[in-house]
Amino acid sequence: MSATSVLVVDDSALMRKVIKRILTDTGDFEVHTARNGVDALDQVQRVQPDVVTLDVNMPEMDGLTCLTEIMRQDPRPVVMVSSLTDEGALVTLEALAAGAVDYVAKPGGTVSLNLEDVAAELVAKVRAASAARVRRSGGLAARLRTQRTRITEASSASASASVPGRRRASALRTEAAPADAVLIGSSTGGPVLLSEILSRLPRSFPAPIVVAQHIPASFTAALAKRLDAACELNVHEVTRSMPMRPGNIYIGRGDADVVIARGLDGLVVKSVPAGSSYRWHPSVDRLVASATRCIDPGRLVCVQLTGMGDDGAEEMTAVKAAGGRTLAEAEETAVVWGMPGDLVRRGGATVVLPNQQIAQHLIDWVR
Repeated sequence: MSATSVLVVDDSALMRKVIKRILTDTGDFEVHTARNGVDALDQVQRVQPDVVTLDVNMPEMDGLTCLTEIMRQDPRPVVMVSSLTDEGALVTLEALAAGAVDYVAKPGGTVSLNLEDVAAELVAKVRAASAARVRRSGGLAARLRTQRTRITEASSASASASVPGRRRASALRTEAAPADAVLIGSSTGGPVLLSEILSRLPRSFPAPIVVAQHIPASFTAALAKRLDAACELNVHEVTRSMPMRPGNIYIGRGDADVVIARGLDGLVVKSVPAGSSYRWHPSVDRLVASATRCIDPGRLVCVQLTGMGDDGAEEMTAVKAAGGRTLAEAEETAVVWGMPGDLVRRGGATVVLPNQQIAQHLIDWVR
C-alpha cells in the first residue's frame, strides 16, 4: 500500500520541519513542504498531494485565500492549522465553510513550540482527511439532488440485541410524536453541516436542541455566534447551567462535556469538566447517556452526523432499543462516515438520510 502524500504549508521553517517529522515518523505519509500560499498552489499542481495541511497566517498569500484557490482549481482534502485565538477561530470557521475538511489548533500560537502536544490529533486528522469527502460548492449539491433518497429502516431486534440490559421497544416509532429534546453529535465536517441543517428549522420548532460538536473551547463561542446569525432559533454556547426551552439550540462548550439534568423547574443543560473515560469532547455518548437518566428515551430524538470515530453510537443505539428515534447521516454525503457509520453497523439508526433531507425529517418527526 502506497504512502499518503501530504503537502505541509507553513511560512515558518520550524513549523514545516516539526509537522513533517510528526507525519513522517508514522511511516504512513510521504511529506512535501511549501513556504506560503503562492508556493503551495504551485506544489499542489506539481505534486498532486492526497492531503494539504495549511497554515492560516502567511505572507504573500494567506491560508484562507490559498484554500479558496485550491478548492476552485483542484479540490482536495485540506486540514487547516490555526492558532487558539478568537481571530484564529473565526478564520478557521470561514475556512471550513470554504471547503476545508478539518483543523488542528496550534497550542502555542502561530509558531508553536509545543506542537508535539497535538501530534496524535494531527496524525489522526490527516489520516481521516485522506479518505474524506471534499465539499465542492454547488457541484456536490447538484449531484445529490439527482440521487434517489436512501432511507434505511433498521431492525429494532438487532438494536435491542446489541445493547443488553435496556428494555426492548414494543414498536419502532417513526411517526410524528412529541419530543422533549433533540440531541445532535458531530465532529469532522460538523460545523458547516450544522449551519446547513439548523438554519432550515423554523422558529416554531417545538423541541430544544443540544449539540455536542467536537471542538476546542476557544472555538465554541465563534461557532455559536455564527449559527445564531444563520438560524431562526436562538443559539447559545453552554458555559453554565441553562434551562432548556423550545426555540433554542445549545452548543456544548469545547474541551468540556455537555449534559442534561433535571432541575427544580424542569430540564437544564450544563457544561461539566471533560470526563476522562471519554475520548472526544464534548462527548456525544455522555450527552445522550445523561439525557436518558432524566427523559423517557421514547421522547428523545438523536442525530448522528459526520465525524471520525464512534462517539455517540453506543448510547444512541440504546436509545433506539428503548423506543427513541435515531437518525444517521448517509455515507454519500458525510465528510467522514465514522460516527454515523458505526451507528448504522450497530443497528442503532431508525433512518439513514443524506444531509440535505435531515432538517425536513426532523420537522416531520417532532411535534
